Amino acid sequence: MLEKGWIHPDLEDFFSSEMNRRDFLKSAGKVAMFALGFTLFNPLPDIPLQAAPRFSLYPFTLGVASGDPLPDSVVLWTRLATDPLNGGGYPPYNIPVKWEIAEDERFQRVVQTGTTVARPELGHSVHVDVNGLKPGHEYWYRFKSGSEISPVGRTKTAPSPQSRLTDFTFAFASCQQFEHGYYTAYRHMAREDLDLVVHLGDYIYEYGPHRYIASGGNIRKHHGRETKTLADYRNRYAQYRSDEDLKAAHANFPWLVVWDDHEVQNNYAAQMPERGRGGKDFLRRRAAAYQAYYEHMPLRRSSLPIGPDMRLYRRFTFGDLVEFNLLDTRQYRDNQVSNAKWSPPGMRSTAQNRSILGQKQEQWLMEGLKHSRARWNLLAQQVFFSQRVWREGNQRLLNMDTWDGYAASRHRLLQFLAQEKISNPVVITGDVHSSWACDLKTDFGDHRSETVGVEFVGTSITSGGDGSDTLRSARRMLRDNPHIRFFNNRRGYVRCRLTRNYCLTDYRVVPYVSRPHAPIVTRASFAVEHGKPGIQTAGTFDR
Repeated sequence: MLEKGWIHPDLEDFFSSEMNRRDFLKSAGKVAMFALGFTLFNPLPDIPLQAAPRFSLYPFTLGVASGDPLPDSVVLWTRLATDPLNGGGYPPYNIPVKWEIAEDERFQRVVQTGTTVARPELGHSVHVDVNGLKPGHEYWYRFKSGSEISPVGRTKTAPSPQSRLTDFTFAFASCQQFEHGYYTAYRHMAREDLDLVVHLGDYIYEYGPHRYIASGGNIRKHHGRETKTLADYRNRYAQYRSDEDLKAAHANFPWLVVWDDHEVQNNYAAQMPERGRGGKDFLRRRAAAYQAYYEHMPLRRSSLPIGPDMRLYRRFTFGDLVEFNLLDTRQYRDNQVSNAKWSPPGMRSTAQNRSILGQKQEQWLMEGLKHSRARWNLLAQQVFFSQRVWREGNQRLLNMDTWDGYAASRHRLLQFLAQEKISNPVVITGDVHSSWACDLKTDFGDHRSETVGVEFVGTSITSGGDGSDTLRSARRMLRDNPHIRFFNNRRGYVRCRLTRNYCLTDYRVVPYVSRPHAPIVTRASFAVEHGKPGIQTAGTFDR
């Protein structure tokens, strides 16, 4: 039997005929290199196939999703769970799941069908990588197991990188603490006309019930204790994914996803937990968290975790108009220099060898940007990129969990953007539970230095509670950081429309999350003109 709380994700490939011997040995060798002092591979009994499944309750309670769109393929996702908050509700059987994808919502023009297996090693989740599709094409999909049929999802493939694209619209979101409010913003997002949704992290929160209290109090309650084991994380994802508004947003658009810290533990850094020393226990927890993340996201097999490692940074191109670089600022970063989140900068935080991305990912990013042919180059990542100075008396403080705590890492990237004249860099960010818009300067200490790009920071879906339109502390920060052009403290998401000439960004916010059915408004709009880095106040533009 597997050790309690540890189900190694490579076992899914072990039982799959799609993985050849060379690939298996390569993965197994990588796992062995960890030398964690506990057995990763244990013999499992043969897992029976339930050829004709019968369900006492509806199995598609967590909805459907799609993601990682390429010009000829897209990943379709679902998870069978009749009892989603208690492990899913199934014995350890392999369960066949049929899928179909069509060119119309009524499935009169079905283009592909197939059967896959929902395996207990992956929580009976399903990831179908459908190939042979048309570029830039809209599709509908659904699943069937036994006599039960899933909800219908809509998705879209990416246009060919060689195609001249004139218009692309996406939204990005982050930070959806379930206890802090209702996901009304997702209901509004589901009604938008979007090509894509990007989620920038904190999809779940790991805390036990009411351990993280919103301003104004918590509205809902986490099921179960603080997440530490695979079973804990599975149940937490199931609770979040049971929300009808979130399910609607997943079903209507393909998503690109990356994580931040709360998918594992607040403020963790690589192999180091928030407090104390790293070790076997934390790596077990990270491995469980990474596996549960994979199980609940529309990700390709290339993102399948190997123990406590998971390759999540990746790149997607949409015509010649936009390229997304999805970054991972958690798994490879050096540890924070201080347990105090806001600290004065010093030799440790500015050391040249410090990195928030890790050397390999940093090189991958720069190589991709250098060879990009896209008109707009987006960096989709987690924590505040621009400098934010907070002054207390004569003290100058910076947030050491953000790029401010990895100054050399940011400086290398900003200098690269300037020297290589990368076309229209746009950084999109989550994490801080508020909205910001910033100019990216080669030297944030000199407001006259070159502007090389922009950063749009999106607020939370719910985290922090209802919020407010402004804060006195934010006015002080805007005064002390002239490159920051906008702040707002309401909840919602950001909508971006890219054309040949402009990046048009709307901050979409709701007045409250403490009760359902909130209306949504555009709080502010900004434009970036092609070839002219820097934020403009939106007016009449060539859209």
